Amino acid sequence: MDRPTTMDVAFTPAVRAAQTARGSREGYARMEARRPWADRITPDLADFLGRQTSVFLGTASAAGRPYIQHRGGPAGFLKVMGDRQLGIADLAGNRQYITLGNLSENDRAFLFLIDYETRQRIKIWGRARAVENDPALVARLHAGDGRPERAILFDIEAWDVNCPQHIPRRIGLDRVATLLAERDARIAELERALAARDAGSADKDR
Repeated sequence: MDRPTTMDVAFTPAVRAAQTARGSREGYARMEARRPWADRITPDLADFLGRQTSVFLGTASAAGRPYIQHRGGPAGFLKVMGDRQLGIADLAGNRQYITLGNLSENDRAFLFLIDYETRQRIKIWGRARAVENDPALVARLHAGDGRPERAILFDIEAWDVNCPQHIPRRIGLDRVATLLAERDARIAELERALAARDAGSADKDR
């Protein structure tokens, strides 16, 4: 019998039954016993989160109807608040408030992050809540443009790293500009070194 682990958050009895029927349960059972998913933020995860400019936040109504909302901002806009907590400023938007409504009746939530440049993706399960009327917290979380209306805190229950298979590699425009600038600086450095070498050779030939 499977012992309780952090992987229970995703591997429900129905999921385990599907794994058993399709032949993958034995391998995942060994993984659960040997190395279950983490439920705390490691330095590697914190570094990954600090580089991201985009995240998808999944919630569901009390009836189980799912909803995914994209959140974006400058690198580091999704902030580490503790060893098991993340925070984000909730900015003014189209006023549909589907995420807020879902969280008011069902605090289970999910974060999906994908880094196309490094071909990494992270899945984070947990519980989230909206925090109203806390300007100090909002100021701590707010980064970049937009008008913050409240904070959203996300308490981690488990997280996992997906393999890079099938992730197309893409590089953002800002990153491309940085890489090109680094290339141009390196070319200029090499040209100066060549010019200095040629000048030295010319002096020796005189």
